[in-house]
Amino acid sequence: MLRIGSVKLKNSLVLAPMAGKTNLPFRLLIKKMGAGLVTTEMISSEGLTRGHKKTFEYLATHLDEKPLAVQLFGADPERIALSAQIAEEKGLDIIDINMGCPVKKIVKNGAGSALMRKPREAAKIVSDVRKKTTLPLTVKIRSGWSPKEENYLDIAKIIEDCGADGITIHPRCTTQGFSGKADWQVIKNIKEAVHIPVIGSGDIIGAYSAIEMKDETGCDGVMIGRAALKNPWIFKQILELEKTGKIYLPGIDSWHELIKEHFFLLEKYYGEKRGANMIKGPLLYYTKGLPKKAIIKGLIPEIEGKRSFLSIINRYFEGIAGESLYED
Repeated sequence: MLRIGSVKLKNSLVLAPMAGKTNLPFRLLIKKMGAGLVTTEMISSEGLTRGHKKTFEYLATHLDEKPLAVQLFGADPERIALSAQIAEEKGLDIIDINMGCPVKKIVKNGAGSALMRKPREAAKIVSDVRKKTTLPLTVKIRSGWSPKEENYLDIAKIIEDCGADGITIHPRCTTQGFSGKADWQVIKNIKEAVHIPVIGSGDIIGAYSAIEMKDETGCDGVMIGRAALKNPWIFKQILELEKTGKIYLPGIDSWHELIKEHFFLLEKYYGEKRGANMIKGPLLYYTKGLPKKAIIKGLIPEIEGKRSFLSIINRYFEGIAGESLYED
């Protein structure tokens, strides 16, 4: 179990915020799979404070996904603090500040992991947000800007001193992006240096690696991102592995039902046409490990609505019925 400030989670598994991916329908799916905490996509503090309608859509939530963390990014302490206040008024449960995104269009504006190079600005952001909201507050960081600028311990202590309730660390430098190997020793070092919960992120490819991260680093929680896109069952698998030593392996029928459920959720919240377009990306992830994936890949462009989606999906799964997904 993991507690972040006043919020007690049912377990220590957290869905990472991912732009264009962790929308409400996907979060609802992941919550059913057992995640203790789900997180919105990265949300611009500029967009929220300027009242952009599309940005406000990212704050949409449902009781079934509670508790929900909102991840905010920006470079202006005042705007981020005001954004946190807006999120609290909208009923979200945890505020997370992004100081770890390495994407160029984010860092060039002084946001994301660019803040790792600006300790004073980072401190002011955390302090200002802490003054504006009573919600639990976490900050996501990287190990530094480059291997020669690894200042994660200094930043972690600043975050703690400024009133944050938790830290998430992705142990790669900004210059690495998502390449190379995540240095889990960084997670361990931060855990030993601060007194607030530490959530580890990076190189979680399956249930066993999540357990290994906990064992090797002593971290309080594990954040899972890209692995959940390919395998939403990873949360259930980790929990089962911890409890029984075994892992649930979904069969063909389970994948079929999951994909349909994802589409129906997209349709419910975004409409048939938009939902049909939005399911195309997840389909590429979901079918990556399934038999005859080239067939479905070739048919994805033909999905225009519910009828075409169901026709294509049902025919595909009928064609692979009875095939084995796993080696004996």
